[in-house]
Amino acid sequence: MNDLSSAPQPEERPERQRKPDWIRVKAPVSKGYGETRKLMRELNLNTVCEEAACPNIGECWTKKHATVMILGDVCTRACAFCNVKTGMPRIVDEQEPEHVATAAAKLGLEHIVITSVDRDDLPDGGASQFVKVIEALRRNTPDTTIEILTPDFRGKMRPAIEAIVAAGPDVFNHNLETVPRLYPTIRPGARYYASLRLLEEVKRHDPMIFTKSGIMLGLGEQRLEVHQVMDDMRCADIDFMTMGQYLQPTPKHAKVADFVTPKAFSAFGAIARAKGFLQVASSPLTRSSYHAGDDFAEMRAAREAKLAKAKG
Repeated sequence: MNDLSSAPQPEERPERQRKPDWIRVKAPVSKGYGETRKLMRELNLNTVCEEAACPNIGECWTKKHATVMILGDVCTRACAFCNVKTGMPRIVDEQEPEHVATAAAKLGLEHIVITSVDRDDLPDGGASQFVKVIEALRRNTPDTTIEILTPDFRGKMRPAIEAIVAAGPDVFNHNLETVPRLYPTIRPGARYYASLRLLEEVKRHDPMIFTKSGIMLGLGEQRLEVHQVMDDMRCADIDFMTMGQYLQPTPKHAKVADFVTPKAFSAFGAIARAKGFLQVASSPLTRSSYHAGDDFAEMRAAREAKLAKAKG
């Protein structure tokens, strides 16, 4: 009988958590998906849809909706939830603003979402590239409404906000991502209250700009902690809150502590609406940019109705 006890054993693969039925989505195979992907490659543009392994990519790209990620595809941070590469980024692409505007025109976008990696290596954190992209879009597709999803511009917040708000985006989004208690493990390079201050500063510069922020559920947060984040957001006069299920992109990332049910997401959404947000999106597959155009139209209508009621 052979003694196999000392033989090399196959390396154990990390166990992947089984997703519940309400999380599963079909693989993208449509013609629209292929056309959107081809255009992004032709223009040398990155998308958060691909880099963050978004579960909604098939649906959104079929409809020719894409969230463009500017300033490259390498981030200077290493958040425990994020699938974007970490390292030393390449030089900023000067053609990127015009390429973004070309993509918006070819896709016929009524609403576009622009996000970026963190660029702590740049003197302005990348704020000037956001400004250039907004300006290029205003020149080339003046009817397209613009939503930006920015990093926190650590150490450069005020000048960054001044420059970007002056460029006039329609929606300024910055995600808090999780509850304060989990920041040291989930978002170690950022500070919860610094992110809140950023959104407060945006409103201080332009009270009429729409502000937006979101968190992921399923990282181990408690119900009352989520309620407190809602209150903190309302104190910062944030208009739109998103809540979606965290999904572990690879075995190296933070594990899912809990798959929150659709019923629980609906309950959180109802509480958020009761707290006074103009718009709330809360479901397992909700992401910052998911249905962003439709949500923006509804949010704008809600503000107009609120202002009309105040006058009446």
